Amino acid sequence: MRKTTSVVALIALILTGSLIYYYLTQKENQSPSTVVHQPVKDKETITLLATGDILMHNTVIASGDMGESYQFDHLFAPIKSLVSQADYSIINLESALAGPETGYTGYPTFNSPDSLAQSIKEAGFDLVTTANNHILDRGLSGAMRTMDVLNQNGLDTIGTYRSQAEKDAYLIKDIRGIKIGFLAYGYDTNGIPLPQDKPYFYNLIDPDKILEDISTLRPQVDVLVLLLHWGVEYSPYPTAQQEKLAQQFLAQGVDAIIGGHPHVIQPAHIINISGQKKFVIYSMGNCIGNQRGVERNSGVVIKLAYTKDFESGKTILTGYHYTPTYSHTYNQNGRQKFRVIPIPETIAAIRAGSEPYLKTDSIPWLEQIATNCQEQMEVGPLK
Repeated sequence: MRKTTSVVALIALILTGSLIYYYLTQKENQSPSTVVHQPVKDKETITLLATGDILMHNTVIASGDMGESYQFDHLFAPIKSLVSQADYSIINLESALAGPETGYTGYPTFNSPDSLAQSIKEAGFDLVTTANNHILDRGLSGAMRTMDVLNQNGLDTIGTYRSQAEKDAYLIKDIRGIKIGFLAYGYDTNGIPLPQDKPYFYNLIDPDKILEDISTLRPQVDVLVLLLHWGVEYSPYPTAQQEKLAQQFLAQGVDAIIGGHPHVIQPAHIINISGQKKFVIYSMGNCIGNQRGVERNSGVVIKLAYTKDFESGKTILTGYHYTPTYSHTYNQNGRQKFRVIPIPETIAAIRAGSEPYLKTDSIPWLEQIATNCQEQMEVGPLK
């Protein structure tokens, strides 16, 4: 009897083990068929956007005065949707953010409220260039504070630095697998001496140094963007020296040169170098400000598309678009206000009856601004 019981127990144990083994092996065999494999992209496209200078004249600062504080969202509200659609957006700030202690002033030495940084970020911008002739308008301490305030508001800065280590760490953004490298330089600081004990502070335009930086950064990135504060103020064209330098920088490995400082729009070109399309715009004019004359209140928003083939590892320029803009002065509740308006969208809004401050009699001069911009943007559709 004991023998029979033992045999039955043994058979039961074997059957139980067999069932467990069957269950486990079936689960293992079924696992591959239940795994969801995400498709691997063979190509990816990202967009970069850039526009011109922020000039905080006294009247522009006053337009944001709320009594106990300042608010500048109205400056950029009309282009917010345009800016926010890009993967990475760039603007140049021609003002210190040095705090209220030395007063808020416009031209010739600019100092603006900290809330401007928040409004720049709210508009959709990601990178602020600070290598320009107004960064030392409140001295070195003001420049350092400017970078601090911008960074605290979630904005990247480039062109001026707080340490050698910060300068040596090149700005590289990885956007969906496409690495974009940025370099920025300025021509001068309006005669204000650069700090001799801080040679890292300001990226001064030095062609040899720029070529050296290009050679160092180029192997690390898919796209290399060069931001230059240069040129002759109020001239509609670059100098022969600028054109020569642009060719050198592009041939060395730069993919796009984006310029500013002249406060008017200068030409844009697509240049074919060794079978690769390169982009240059010498000046994007002003984004916002209160200068005299239509040309000095005109600007342009540039959007570039780059596509990477992950199989070959090559990244090329596949799209280009520009939007003419205008720094428009208007009255709201008896107060002078400013805003940067995109010309095509504003004309469409006027015709639709949804534009609150401009009427149909404004369309001809808006169209003329767009035409003036088009004449400088000789670049046609990419082929």
